[in-house]
Amino acid sequence: MIKTDFLVIGSGIAGLSYALKVANHFKNSNVILVTKTEKGESNTKYAQGGIATVVNTDIDSFEQHIQDTLTAGDGLCDPSVVRMVVEEAPKRLKELIAWGTEFDKTSQGDFSLGREGGHSQNRILHHKDITGHEIARALLASVEKAENITLLENHFTIDFITNHHILRAQGHEKTVTHRDEITCYGAYILDEKTQEIKTVQAKTTLLAAGGSGQVYRTTTNPKIATGDGIAMAYRAKAKVEDIEFIQFHPTALHQEPAQSPAFLITEAVRGEGAILRNIHGERFMEKYDERLELAPRDVVARAIDTELKLTGEDFIYLDCSKIDKDHFVNHFPNITKKCKSIGIDVHKDFIPVTPAAHYICGGVVVDINGQTTIKNLYACGECSRTGLHGANRLASNSLIEAIVYAHKSYEHIISKFDRLSFRKDIPDWDDTDTSLNEEKILITHTRKDIQTIMSNYVGIVRSDIRLKRAASRLEILYQENKELYKKAKLSVPICELRNMITNAYLIIKASTERKENKGGFYNQDFS
Repeated sequence: MIKTDFLVIGSGIAGLSYALKVANHFKNSNVILVTKTEKGESNTKYAQGGIATVVNTDIDSFEQHIQDTLTAGDGLCDPSVVRMVVEEAPKRLKELIAWGTEFDKTSQGDFSLGREGGHSQNRILHHKDITGHEIARALLASVEKAENITLLENHFTIDFITNHHILRAQGHEKTVTHRDEITCYGAYILDEKTQEIKTVQAKTTLLAAGGSGQVYRTTTNPKIATGDGIAMAYRAKAKVEDIEFIQFHPTALHQEPAQSPAFLITEAVRGEGAILRNIHGERFMEKYDERLELAPRDVVARAIDTELKLTGEDFIYLDCSKIDKDHFVNHFPNITKKCKSIGIDVHKDFIPVTPAAHYICGGVVVDINGQTTIKNLYACGECSRTGLHGANRLASNSLIEAIVYAHKSYEHIISKFDRLSFRKDIPDWDDTDTSLNEEKILITHTRKDIQTIMSNYVGIVRSDIRLKRAASRLEILYQENKELYKKAKLSVPICELRNMITNAYLIIKASTERKENKGGFYNQDFS
């Protein structure tokens, strides 16, 4: 058994910044940071556009950022959370810069601020078109210098250790039924190289495991985004909400065959003046919203979905020809390079784009301190539901939410850490009665079946009959794979499959229960 003061699951902006803070404050403590692949792979890495915060107070203000966030959230944001995040954002930005993150500046030395859909002012700080990659680079460099942080790469977190495991190990048939009586004591973690399942006991655990975009066929999320954190928390009986609000990014690069993850054409391109056109070359956003291409993402994604249904095509076009050539190349070098690699000259040719699953606005419910409904378990980043996003995330609010809530969790831990201790009755993982046959072909095909079900029936536009059909088809997959999980020796593919089925179930269930169209949720039977 491994004991640690702090267990951090996930190596994105939330997990890395939290690990740095607790390691620096509690210098005699030890911190274990777990990531399922290599240390730099996370949803943070793929965040192209930037990070939203009020910088230029001559033209911008907290009140404007707050109102933009509330408007995008379509009435379901928590106003107190929105105000807290927006007002704390500049302080957390300074910390990112102190850790070595570099943001683009103008020739005058001021921050170069972009604008994206739903924002009333230019307030998006960026590093070219690889902002998330730059943030992750700086944070990882700092983590690697910290002597009391142990970074475990290629380690997959299977489940949290709670009262349930202790009671079962002691032979009790009944387990804890009330959420407020459940406590997290760490997690069971699979070493992918040795195939050993390690018991990691922790005084406190932070979940920062990212989103679940891989339950859809077309997504901008990396292959690791299989909703592991949300599924683990749900199995541990943590409260999960608003998971029906899936944000589809309007403009992922359309390629044949389809790529996973799909290459993202950041919204900042539209912020610089790019125009959306249908297959006939006609501009169409004026039919749907007066804000045109800079309407909130849910509006733009539904407009594109409608145009695709009208034309029968799989993509529309993004016209960047009006943007200054040198400015485009300097601001979007990665996009320029990618398009050139497949024969597209962004200055002359239209870019074929299509909506892709991008961000889940709900997740594991946390309070203002980042605490879940399970004791000693915190959550932040995309796997959490803070109340900031409501029914639809305002562009580039996610990175700032992650680092603000990582800080809130850290602050709360300071007040209680001295009262936490280890238990002596934590059981090791029980892997008796398992075999080595993991049926890789079945796992691969079932994963594709989940993505097909979710894309066909639980996408941008849903309906009662589609949701009912999705539920019945998913139930078959669940029953088929239940025994596989019980009998097979655990591997990452098996665990990911279980988590994807759980996330799909939760999204379908929440979609079925919602009876009003809001933000990223749209049921055509309600229109």
